[in-house]
Amino acid sequence: MKKFFKRTGLLLAAAFIGAAAIQAQKSPQDMDRFIDALMKRMTVEEKIGQLNLPVTGEITTGQAKSSDVAKKIEQGLVGGLFNLKGVDKIRDVQKLAVENSRLGIPLLFGMDVIHGYETIFPIPLGLSCTWDMAAIRESARIAAIEASADGISWTFSPMVDISRDPRWGRVSEGSGEDPFLGGAIAKAMVYGYQGANLSDQLKRNDEILACVKHFALYGAGEAGRDYNTVDMSRNRMFNEYMYPYEAAVEAGVGSVMASFNEIDGVPATANKWLMTDVLRKQWGFNGFVVTDFTGISEMTEHGIGDLQAVSARALNAGVDMDMVSEGFVGTLKKSVMSGKVSMKTLDTACRRILEAKYKLGLFDNPYKYCDPERPARDIFTKEHRAAARRIAAESFVLLKNDSIGLHPGSLPQPLLPLKKEGTVAVIGPLGNTRSNMPGTWSVAARLNDYPSLYEGLKEMMSGKVNVTYAKGSNLIGDAAYEERATMFGRSLNRDNRTDKELLDEALKTAAGADVIIAALGESSEMSGESSSRTNLDLPDVQRSLLEALLKTGKPVVLTLFTGRPLTLTWEQANVPAILNVWFGGSEAAYAIGDVLFGDVNPSGKLTMTFPKNVGQIPLFYNHKNTGRPLQAGKWFEKFRSNYLDVDNEPLYPFGYGLSYTTFRYSDIALSTPSMGQNGSITAAVTVTNTGKRDGAEVVQLYIRDLVGSITRPVRELKGFEKVFLRAGESKTVSFKITPELLRFYDYDLNHVAEPGDFDLFIGGSSQAAGTARITLK
Repeated sequence: MKKFFKRTGLLLAAAFIGAAAIQAQKSPQDMDRFIDALMKRMTVEEKIGQLNLPVTGEITTGQAKSSDVAKKIEQGLVGGLFNLKGVDKIRDVQKLAVENSRLGIPLLFGMDVIHGYETIFPIPLGLSCTWDMAAIRESARIAAIEASADGISWTFSPMVDISRDPRWGRVSEGSGEDPFLGGAIAKAMVYGYQGANLSDQLKRNDEILACVKHFALYGAGEAGRDYNTVDMSRNRMFNEYMYPYEAAVEAGVGSVMASFNEIDGVPATANKWLMTDVLRKQWGFNGFVVTDFTGISEMTEHGIGDLQAVSARALNAGVDMDMVSEGFVGTLKKSVMSGKVSMKTLDTACRRILEAKYKLGLFDNPYKYCDPERPARDIFTKEHRAAARRIAAESFVLLKNDSIGLHPGSLPQPLLPLKKEGTVAVIGPLGNTRSNMPGTWSVAARLNDYPSLYEGLKEMMSGKVNVTYAKGSNLIGDAAYEERATMFGRSLNRDNRTDKELLDEALKTAAGADVIIAALGESSEMSGESSSRTNLDLPDVQRSLLEALLKTGKPVVLTLFTGRPLTLTWEQANVPAILNVWFGGSEAAYAIGDVLFGDVNPSGKLTMTFPKNVGQIPLFYNHKNTGRPLQAGKWFEKFRSNYLDVDNEPLYPFGYGLSYTTFRYSDIALSTPSMGQNGSITAAVTVTNTGKRDGAEVVQLYIRDLVGSITRPVRELKGFEKVFLRAGESKTVSFKITPELLRFYDYDLNHVAEPGDFDLFIGGSSQAAGTARITLK
């Protein structure tokens, strides 16, 4: 502390030290007094500087003092930096701000810690398929421990954008199509990163500031194309898309990131209704808002003004920090001087940034996250890796598991789990790639330190199973397409042999195997940001490889790597077993082995609908009826809402996932059939494990509002519980239904629970058949 204040002068030092001592008491009034005293000392330029967030990948130890960013830090023109990795580098740069700038205000250090730091967990879409809030919170907690050990104090996560369009690559980074589940996951992630109370971070150095993104509606871009226009009614916004953001605010998230898209014709980054009226006034958010990468300067391409104009619009709308554009640091003083931005507005934004630093405890100890002993102790530990392996296995979704005769004359039995004997061939372009195992948005990953599927299975099954390998095909026939799909060090090292040569080698390997594990699907960068696709089939050469493997007559397990729902209609019809492993993270190879060989019973359930073809998109379970709905059980009926060439049903519905055991549900038992506006009803079912293996089931509650003042969805998720049942065991699962669960936004955007009848559905997917009816009086 003495060093921190050495340069600021005796009077200023005394004021700061006194305030910092009071800060430890964490009183809001003390924080206000501290920041009031600091802001009185700040120039206009220094206040604007707190709103500036440049990217800093070029800064390394030894270069920090000579870089352009470093000079701005010394001038007090930087509030934070992002994507700088390593505690030594961060300490070096923090020292510039603390000891070389006039006021010594510490910096925030942010990073895209999306699904783990060096210990990588499943991609968020896969993580959501656990339906396990404790596991999801644990993953964020471990990510916070590791990131904070390496100097990071702020993560740009969780992403909670609802999306019903798998063409959009960033579905991999979200939690699927449902707002109720998305809200629960948003809270779990925020609590995992920040703890239950942001102000408590003064006590510890292993929790970090969360940033919910992208506010708002980013997942609803037209045509599934990234950064694209979003246009929808406000009624739809609030009933179908907004809740996960609000849930994160309820959980105390410290920051919010603006989205790239426009809303009501105004880009979100300049949308005052969104940032001020909804976020702050309606929801009571008291943290700060940061733009996405160059979000301010990009508004000139939207056509709403030059850099000075859009920067002023952003600040006036309620945006506090400018990521990379440098529109604030370059133009705001001019806008303040000309009256386009008030000094009060600038002060408010500056105060929000300073408050975040105060709550993180950075004024008390600017080097709080720079303990040189923590990286070796807290990053990529045995305990963290064990958690990642367990959670990855929980995220996998068993899509199909047919019974087949494994040997001539043997009785048919489910292909999975595999026996730990004989020879297993891992075949496919994703079977022996380390760098693709973590999945997209794993910027801190140690890409060479995670085993490939082949390597992991070979290690696990040593002395039990002979594991062989052949690539079989390239990722995609088109070399240029494959290059676009394997960026950021995720190359699959394209094989220059002909397709026939690769296939012949694979068939030779398959001939010597008892079972084939076909490792196919997307590379990690085929989904994620700026990775939209119009064709969601398996890539051409991979389909040809799969067809050839099936023709061998050997049992084939499709181990599917993907960051989004794919169109697997042919695969569902022809492949005996399909295990969707998403991208499971650093321990994915071991987790896949755990499930394939039966040490773990799969329990994942889909959080996004899988369509039969892209022509059905958008396809989601909680849709509304038309006035001419297709009758149940029918494929086509003239003058009804349907297609000529395919039925309306998904390939795999929301909430779907198989197990190595089976579950039976009893009828729904109600504590009472009706309730008043202050009452409640308990709905209970008994779930029985009717198979021979222990397993977990996600019990899901859906509700349909039969008559409303506006049209209502055919059903909506309103509760879920994951229960573990031993073979033959039964458990009663109960859901408490209150009027709060029945609320929706009416035509005038009032949040109402309207009297009437509601149907309940409880089961193992969104197509649950068990029903009961209740009445809200």
